[in-house]
Amino acid sequence: MNVYKTYITIADPKQLVLSDLPFKAGQKVEVIILTENNQRVTLAEELKKLFHEIQAIHADNPLTDEEIAAEIEAHRRGE
Repeated sequence: MNVYKTYITIADPKQLVLSDLPFKAGQKVEVIILTENNQRVTLAEELKKLFHEIQAIHADNPLTDEEIAAEIEAHRRGE
């Protein structure tokens, strides 16, 4: 099995264009597409989702300023 590896950046998510390939016309090839593992992007997406969940919880059960101040004081006292 011959292997050809190249890197491209997707310009249009509806199509992938490969050019100047080292294969003959009519030659059958197997195509496997792997995305770059970008952990930072994944973590940012998860954090954004978490923020939305927290905001939804707060919208359903908003805290008063007094409750927030009491939580802060309790934390400072080590409770």
